[in-house]
Amino acid sequence: MSPVRTAARRTFQALGVRNYRLYFAGQVISVSGTWMQTVALGLLVLSPVLHGNGFEVGLVTALQFVPMLLFGGWGGLAADRLDKRRLLFVTQGSAGALALALGALTLAHAVTLWEVYLLSTLLGVVNLFDNPARQSFVSEMVGRDLLPNAISLNSVLMNSARVIGPAIGGVLIFAVGFAACFLVNAASYGAVIGALALMRPADLYRNPVVQRAKGQVREALRYVWTTPDLRDPLLAMAVVGIFAFNFTTTLPLLAKYTFHGGVGTYSAFTSAMGIGAVVGGLAVAHRSKPSTSLLSLIGVMFGLMILLVSASPTQVVALVALVLMGIFSIAFIATANATLQLRADPSMRGRVMSLYAIAFLGSTPIGAPLVGWISDVSSPRLALVAGGVATLAACGPLTLRYFGRRRGTSWVGAVAATGDAGHAGHAGDAGPWRTGSQGVEQSLHEGAAGPLRFEGAPEPVWPERAPGSLRPAAGGE
Repeated sequence: MSPVRTAARRTFQALGVRNYRLYFAGQVISVSGTWMQTVALGLLVLSPVLHGNGFEVGLVTALQFVPMLLFGGWGGLAADRLDKRRLLFVTQGSAGALALALGALTLAHAVTLWEVYLLSTLLGVVNLFDNPARQSFVSEMVGRDLLPNAISLNSVLMNSARVIGPAIGGVLIFAVGFAACFLVNAASYGAVIGALALMRPADLYRNPVVQRAKGQVREALRYVWTTPDLRDPLLAMAVVGIFAFNFTTTLPLLAKYTFHGGVGTYSAFTSAMGIGAVVGGLAVAHRSKPSTSLLSLIGVMFGLMILLVSASPTQVVALVALVLMGIFSIAFIATANATLQLRADPSMRGRVMSLYAIAFLGSTPIGAPLVGWISDVSSPRLALVAGGVATLAACGPLTLRYFGRRRGTSWVGAVAATGDAGHAGHAGDAGPWRTGSQGVEQSLHEGAAGPLRFEGAPEPVWPERAPGSLRPAAGGE
């Protein structure tokens, strides 16, 4: 087999699982529709129809995530307690109904700003349950071995849709109007519902259902806080989520006020970032070795790329910088997601991923109005600068910390291996080195033993496939 075919097979290996392949196809259609609606909604608020400003664009975005911020832990608990596939039938259908309502109001020229606020909030309630269920359902489709690859392919999917959706959305807005984007998005949810219906339940790696008990949300918080490989990515993601990941607010403002463009400019910006994200997602999918140290390094590069976008003197330079920013943005998201899912105990995964959703999405009610306000009182460039500086502040110390430990661990291990031949055996032993009272273990070779491990954070026990089922062949059939 040629090196190109080998690399391609490794990059797309999760698509060999039939259930995941169905899910992937449905999501391509649905997420493209979601991006069409995202582009149309931001421009609708700024249009003469609603006469909105930067703060109101940020508020509309924020309202979609207020329920996640306030009640995200309970959404994750529902994902742990309920059948995730059945829960997704309900959430996807509800999101489609809300998009249909928004399309009907816009088509009838009856839409007002308060109705946009209300529908955005109701969509946030749906996402409260949908996001942790959808995130943790990936592991049930593909199992542990293929999970990092599947998460990275999901990132590619989301950002391919970021290219497809705005491109189609821009054409629809010019040719038909805003309502068309909302109505097409409503119809696109049928693709996911159809994919869920066609899945083979016997092929799922089902996690044990968590029984109802008191204090389960508090239990998850304690578990995360005492597990550094979960706590550190979540804290970094919270800071980055507040200040940096508000591109649905900053990009339309950058397009309109900085470069004096319109729908076409915004669509081009979003598509450029999406192209970069596809490249970044494929790179992460090929590597498939997530760790907290890798996450921190990617975060530093992401912060630098945000600053590069903020300093772009022309629209062409901004488009190139957005491609680079897209590469590191999706690498950051995919690496954080995979690190958390691999380190989380299966019985806690829904709640851990709900905390991830709070950090990544639930922070939007704080961040979106904040960056919108910064843009209004200064400029969109300064709003991006704030995001870049915050990202560097969150990830820079982690980079020094984790790579400092790596160097210290390797040095101590080398001394232990060579300083006492009677106890160290031979220098070719590739086992992990233990250093100091903190109990940090790290393989000398990158990727040989995976991410850093900490005492007090035992290896999660992963479920087997449902009884009586067989692992699908490479073709997934």
